[in-house]
Amino acid sequence: FWDFLILFFCLPVVIFNEITKKRLLGDVSCRIVPFMEVSSLGVTTFSLCALGIDRFHAATSPQASARPIEQCHSIIAKLAVIWVGSMTLSVPEILLWQLAQDTSPVSGMVTEYCTMKPSSNLPESVYSLVLTYQNARMWWYFGCYFCLPILFTVSCQLVTRRISGTEKTSECRGAKHSQCESHLNCTIIGLTIIYGLCTTPENVCNIVVAYMSPDMSRQTLDLLSLINQFFLFFKCSVTPVLLLCLCRPLGQAFMDCCCCCCEGCSPDTTSSEGSADSKLKTEMSSSIFFDKPRESPPPLLALGTPC
Repeated sequence: FWDFLILFFCLPVVIFNEITKKRLLGDVSCRIVPFMEVSSLGVTTFSLCALGIDRFHAATSPQASARPIEQCHSIIAKLAVIWVGSMTLSVPEILLWQLAQDTSPVSGMVTEYCTMKPSSNLPESVYSLVLTYQNARMWWYFGCYFCLPILFTVSCQLVTRRISGTEKTSECRGAKHSQCESHLNCTIIGLTIIYGLCTTPENVCNIVVAYMSPDMSRQTLDLLSLINQFFLFFKCSVTPVLLLCLCRPLGQAFMDCCCCCCEGCSPDTTSSEGSADSKLKTEMSSSIFFDKPRESPPPLLALGTPC
C-alpha cells in the first residue's frame, strides 16, 4: 500500500517538475515527497526485519506445524508500529527541505527546485536538531535503511537454514509445511535482493555527493537525485509483482479475485480430481502465511479382541 502511495503521489510530482521546471503544489510537495520516500524506505526496512523475526520464530518453535493462526488485531498492531515508527523517523525531512528558485543561464527561465537547507525561522533547538540530522543523514541512510535490513535478513536466513538443517532427520515437520516455509524464505530473500539493488545507487550517490558536492554543479546534483528517485519508483513497481510471482498462493488468490466474474459465470465442468486439486490449493494458500494447526486424524477403530 505504501508503494502504491509513492507511485500515485510522488511519481506525478517528479515527472511534472522535470517537464515544466515548476514544482507541483509548490513548497508542500517539496517537503512531502522526501518525507514519503524516506518513510517508504523505513516501512520496507522494518517490514523485512519483522518478516525475518517471524521466519526465525517459525523455525525455532517446538511445534511449528501446530502454531495457531495470528489474530487480526496482532497483525494490525505490528503494522501500526512499523508505519508510525517509519513516519516518526522521517519527520526531519519535512523541516530539512524548502523550495528555491533559480534563473537558467541558457534559456533565462526561472526554474524551481528543492534544496536541502533548514529554514532559519525554526526555533533554535529544532534548528540545531535538523542541522545535526542533515550532517548525519548520509550515514543514517546507509546504516539504518541499507545495512540493517540486509544484514538482519541474511542473519535470520542463515540461522533458520541451520536450524532447519539439523531437524531434517526428525519427523516433527511435514513435507507440506517444509514446502511452505521454503516458499516464504524465497519470497523474503527476493524482496531483500530487489531492495538492496534499488537502494545501492542512492547510497553510493549520497557518499559521493557528501565528499564532492563543492566540485559538482547543481545540474549534476539534480540528475543524481532524479536517478535515485526513479530507482525508488522502480522498487515500488517491482515489489508487488515479485511478491505475487514468488508467493504462489497469494498470486493465485489475486488472480482469482481478478477473474472472479469469469469463473462465477462459467459452469463447473471439472471432475472430482479438479475439486481435490482446488481443495489442496486452498489449503496451501491458507497455511503459507499462517502455520495453521492441522486437524487431528480420527481415532482408529479397535479391531480384534480386547487383548
